[in-house]
Amino acid sequence: MAYCRKLATSHYENFLVTSLFTPKQLRPHFHSVYAFCRIADDLADETGDPDRSLSLLDWWEDQLRRAYEGRPEHPAMIALEATNNAFGIPMSPYLDLLHAFRQDQVTTRYATYHDLLDYCAHSANPVGRLTLHLFSHTDSHRRALSDAICTGLQLANFWQDLARDAAIGRVYLPENDMAEYGVRREDLLAGRHTPELEALLTLQCSRAAELFDHGSALVDSLNGKARLCVAMFVAGGREILQMIADQRYDVLTRRPAIPRTRQLRLLASTWLRSLAGRPST
Repeated sequence: MAYCRKLATSHYENFLVTSLFTPKQLRPHFHSVYAFCRIADDLADETGDPDRSLSLLDWWEDQLRRAYEGRPEHPAMIALEATNNAFGIPMSPYLDLLHAFRQDQVTTRYATYHDLLDYCAHSANPVGRLTLHLFSHTDSHRRALSDAICTGLQLANFWQDLARDAAIGRVYLPENDMAEYGVRREDLLAGRHTPELEALLTLQCSRAAELFDHGSALVDSLNGKARLCVAMFVAGGREILQMIADQRYDVLTRRPAIPRTRQLRLLASTWLRSLAGRPST
């Protein structure tokens, strides 16, 4: 698993998360899952050629299937096989993630909020389900709560990165909502914040907040570092939504990002709430 650890620790923010929120004995397994996701993400985004990316993602899926057949080849898959065997992880979350990476190559707009939620079900929710497996919590109730949190995090990230995504031709705002609120794609590309966009983002952020409200019950069902891990992600997602609101939903001229000092305060307050056994707010 040394290959996976090197890959994970080469990205400081991911190393910090796994170091703080996971028991030492679980870190190699988090690294192996992260390595699968990281490599898939690079294959999808780094080529600049959708057809080439699709071909590479097919190759990565073949490597995954070989691992589940007991004959892994790639170093990351050798480690992943050990993790999957240790925790009984099915192939479906990994296949869902690959589905989302493939979708990114061919889909740049979403007609409805329902369509966007379907994308999140493949791009975000599997990560939460994999995390639950590593913490040995695989019941359907916790999975549903985790799905709500992960979808909320994905949506918050979409609205945080609205300008960046628009610049590369990706618009995650549902087209029917854009039409209803009078938001034009040209304004997004030009970086023009309008009252119509403010109203639409108010709606979208409220949807994400509702998902956090629903999913936050997962925090109370967990203990130890699993509880702190989930509480921190919920708190971070809510913090992003609050920063967007504080900017009057103008994410086109300034990308909201949590400063390092604010991150540390958020970590401290979440940790204290977790110790006290109170739900994160």
